[in-house]
Amino acid sequence: MTKLRLAAALAASLAVSTPLRAQTSEITIGLSLSTTGPAAALGVPERNVLEFVPREIGGVPLKLIVLDDGGDPAIATTNARRFVTESKADVMIGSSIVPSSVAMSTVANEAGVPHFSLAPMPFTPAREKWSVDMPQPVAIVGRVMYDHMKAKGVKTLGYIGYSDSYGDLWFNDIKEQTGPMGMKIVDDERFARPDTSITGQALKLVAANPDAILIGAAGAGAGMPQSELRDRGYKGLIYQTHGAASMDFIRIAGASAEGVLMASGPVMNPEGQADSALTKAPGLALNAAYEGKYGASSRNQFAGHAYDAFEILKRVIPVALKTTKPGTLEFREAIRQALMSEKEMAATQGVYNFTDKDRNGVDDRSRILLTVKGGKYVPAE
Repeated sequence: MTKLRLAAALAASLAVSTPLRAQTSEITIGLSLSTTGPAAALGVPERNVLEFVPREIGGVPLKLIVLDDGGDPAIATTNARRFVTESKADVMIGSSIVPSSVAMSTVANEAGVPHFSLAPMPFTPAREKWSVDMPQPVAIVGRVMYDHMKAKGVKTLGYIGYSDSYGDLWFNDIKEQTGPMGMKIVDDERFARPDTSITGQALKLVAANPDAILIGAAGAGAGMPQSELRDRGYKGLIYQTHGAASMDFIRIAGASAEGVLMASGPVMNPEGQADSALTKAPGLALNAAYEGKYGASSRNQFAGHAYDAFEILKRVIPVALKTTKPGTLEFREAIRQALMSEKEMAATQGVYNFTDKDRNGVDDRSRILLTVKGGKYVPAE
């Protein structure tokens, strides 16, 4: 394994500065990932996959600087400021969860540095010029679940999700999309990422007895409500977002995972895709490398998102190098422009076509619906 330059987070600068610097002979990429803390189930695979990304693009070496933010937006901000002021990064990637990704995006857009979010963060005009999002947007992923609910005759819905921006993203989407489909939300429950029990919330949902429940959580945190709901006697359909799509979920939820309806990116099942699918080849390549190193069935959404950032960079960096050199403001602008001009950029989780307003850049090719049978993910019926 090529050694990555790892460092611990230090105190943040009070302001973002973007000093001019001379061109360099390497491309500097700063990654802030949640490799410890409540979101480690997301950040560790994102870090692990760096073993399988290119070490150079367009003949220019990549310098990777990897920092841990522990899932804390304040530390993510500190890391992003360090990338700008100390490392003079050409690109930033991260973080693993929505609040920390928003924090990084704010710094990236102040400083003018291309930024790849690894969490499905909301975009505002202040954050859309320099940031793009690798995960599938909630609205596109949600639709595959809502269409399935409608086909199964679901009329009433319950929701339980994180008490943060990720939980809000999903609640707002389910409310917006399922209402016109004739479904009614009968209960909305929340919990914090560090919580170790949600018994009270689960009992309220079971008492409401909706036809289906959507869980808006990610990583290891998605397993707890799954288990609680089944342990408390809920018999209806349970849906999980793409933030939960990993073998860790099955490990944590145990027998309660059986029958779950799991929205996912195509990286979780490239074998089931048509040969014509542009996501099939990169998905197979990543899973072969990842599972070869970390064991059978270790594939997961989060490794795919980080890997895909480099798949996109493989397309846009050569374009930028035609006009300018790394280490300059012009190079960062050239990358930003190339992100908009390059089309049909195939990766493990989708085919990306970014625009000035569409910072997700994916369509229905970016999601599938899985279920768990016999402790394994299989396509849902």
